[in-house]
Amino acid sequence: MAAESAAFTPLTLPVLPLDDEVVLPGMVVPLDLSDAEVRAAVEAAQAAARSEPGKPRVLLVPRIDGTHAATGVLGTVEQVGRLADGDPGALIRGRGRVRIGAGTTGPGAALWVEGTRVDETVPDPLPGQVAELVKEYKALATAWLRKRGAWQVVDRVQAIDDVSALADNSGYSPFLTTEQKVELLETTDPVARLKLATQQLRDHLAEQDVAETIAKDVQEGVDKQQREFLLRRQLEAVRKELREINGEQEGEESDDYRARVEAADLPEKVREAALKEVDKLERSSDQSPEGSWIRTWLDTVLEMPWSERTEDAYDIQGAQRVLDAEHAGLEDVKERITEYLAVRKRRGDRGLGVVGGRRGGAVLALVGPPGVGKTSLGESVAHAMGRKFVRVALGGVRDEAEIRGHRRTYVGALPGRIVRAIKEAGSMNPVVLLDEIDKVGSDFRGDPAAALLEVLDPAQNHTFRDHYLEVELDLSDVVFLATANVLEAIPEALLDRMELVRLDGYTEDEKVVIARDHLLPRQLERAGLDADEVTVDEGALRKLAGEYTREAGVRTLERSIARLLRKVAAQHELGERELPFTVTESDLRALIGRPHHVPESAQDPAERRTAVPGVATGLAVTGAGGDVLYVEASLADPETGASGLTLTGQLGDVMKESAQIALSFLRSHGAELELPVGDLKDRGAHIHFPAGAVPKDGPSAGVTMTTALASLLSGRLVRTDVAMTGEVSLTGRVLPIGGVKQKLLAAHRAGVTTVIIPKRNEPDLDDVPAEVLDKLDVHAVTDVRQVLELALAPANSGAEREVPVAAMGVPPRLSALGEGAAG
Repeated sequence: MAAESAAFTPLTLPVLPLDDEVVLPGMVVPLDLSDAEVRAAVEAAQAAARSEPGKPRVLLVPRIDGTHAATGVLGTVEQVGRLADGDPGALIRGRGRVRIGAGTTGPGAALWVEGTRVDETVPDPLPGQVAELVKEYKALATAWLRKRGAWQVVDRVQAIDDVSALADNSGYSPFLTTEQKVELLETTDPVARLKLATQQLRDHLAEQDVAETIAKDVQEGVDKQQREFLLRRQLEAVRKELREINGEQEGEESDDYRARVEAADLPEKVREAALKEVDKLERSSDQSPEGSWIRTWLDTVLEMPWSERTEDAYDIQGAQRVLDAEHAGLEDVKERITEYLAVRKRRGDRGLGVVGGRRGGAVLALVGPPGVGKTSLGESVAHAMGRKFVRVALGGVRDEAEIRGHRRTYVGALPGRIVRAIKEAGSMNPVVLLDEIDKVGSDFRGDPAAALLEVLDPAQNHTFRDHYLEVELDLSDVVFLATANVLEAIPEALLDRMELVRLDGYTEDEKVVIARDHLLPRQLERAGLDADEVTVDEGALRKLAGEYTREAGVRTLERSIARLLRKVAAQHELGERELPFTVTESDLRALIGRPHHVPESAQDPAERRTAVPGVATGLAVTGAGGDVLYVEASLADPETGASGLTLTGQLGDVMKESAQIALSFLRSHGAELELPVGDLKDRGAHIHFPAGAVPKDGPSAGVTMTTALASLLSGRLVRTDVAMTGEVSLTGRVLPIGGVKQKLLAAHRAGVTTVIIPKRNEPDLDDVPAEVLDKLDVHAVTDVRQVLELALAPANSGAEREVPVAAMGVPPRLSALGEGAAG
């Protein structure tokens, strides 16, 4: 690389200022002599040239914002004449760089300065790196000039071999700013100047490529829109011709989905998805099966009530009156719905209806035996809230797609039941009843209960995505009510997302009220009878509820009333009975036969199950609510040689273990209880639970089995009016169990007056209706000894006890032991 030359040539030149323009050495530029400063500099140069040989010389200096640059260009006036527009002008050629020194005097009105010529020589031959730089610059300049179509200039640039001249040639570039040209002018090193010019040209080409790409994309977009517009017009014309050929009217065309989508009030994302499908539909042919799939999808989306919502009825007292009028009892669930409405009203009053994109829906699980009104309660909730009601039956559903919908790739694909329920309701905030959620199964098609996890999660269901719709659906404002008979059949993760409300069945008084106010009017209408033609007095209704039916709900009671009214209507039509007619308690047997469930307390003492030792009355919870459970115990004849414990009645493992515990307790504490426990070692014990076809399990029959065995060994009868429940431990402790309310309701229905429960279950009595507790004598115990003291009847004389004891296979010698135990 050549260094700057140390040889300087002193010059005295008139200054020709150039405002916001730069001239580099080698450039030839025309200047307008109309400008006073330009004319003064040219005239001064001409005057000085008369006394010196050669052409007039001037110093071309860039002037930016009134400030002159420190470096100028020596220029020679090649010609003075007229410019193309007729104004006087001069043609000036740049010859070389000049460092500007101090000002001086000279002829004319121009400013004269002293300057030093800058020598810009480069060694020859060029070094390798400089030669590559020259090659790169020429390639870049050629590419730029070819894009502009300046082919003649390409040859001239290729012919330049001098590094300094090649770098100064970029002064002709129109894309360079004045600052960039000044930087080139003030860079005196030719190689550095060529590097700078190369970088400037490279940057410009990169910017030009980006600009061309953007312009191309814009043009392509415009062309595509124009082409699409033209094709749509042609498509409309073709469709119009086809309609005319087929004789169709203009208004009968139902495929104008684009207009329907644009006119519909859809959420933004749903609208975008629908318009994409409309584009696909317009591109598909009429024979393509995809067209029918898209139409079905669009119809489903357009039928969804995306913006429809019903206003909640925030009359809290009115809602409570509606619930009380349509359902007797069920205070827990009524209170929960009233609380929900009260909170919704307060949130709405404070502008908190939507928080975090979610509204305040509710997810309640109504769990209870059949016939207690779980399903009809959903309609009452919707009525009380002023919302639409829709029921989704889940019993027997085994396909996950029933909940989430099918993928649209399947033939006959449909949205899931949740989406269909929303569409059927015509509102985005209905009351949706998920009926029989515990009957959902799973197989190779997936687990529908797992698909319900997102639906019933208040933190997730505002972005529920159905596989068929593939757009987000907001379920956060939906009130979900799920019904189930068996709590254990609901998956734990699903149950965790719902608020549990138990419906444990009705008392006899509640059944009478329900029968009088709801069931009887409905069945009168179905039987074609008027209320003034047939009346059923309260005594008859009570007997129907107590002796003709024994259930937690009222379905069988309603069927009994229907049967009664049908009989009366038939007798009237046959001329056997005159109307009006009042059905009394004494008329029931003649009309619908004998009672099916006579309480043990109403039977003859000799016919009761507990009329012999070894039989105790327990309490259990089944899928149909609470029930009375009898336990029978016997000892094998010593001559048979049988030993051990035999259990029958289709018992589960837990109940079998409870029997073993009861037997072990009596063996270890028999002497303390004055029982002949030696017989338990020598003779086999047999415990049987009647209704052997019904599976039974659970620990709560422990005290009942202990009492039955103790009754058998002592020969003392178990009191007929006593029923018991509780788990027993090896030490004789009575441990807590579940389902106290259901069991006490069952005891009340069965006519039991005394109930024994574990002491730790005493707080559960708060859930039992007051009218039931008033009729029951409830004993809370902690030890099985207390159970035996309460449940076993006092020992009578040996003559009175001899027959039943022998009937149970107990040796006569237990008579004395029984007397001793009683004493």
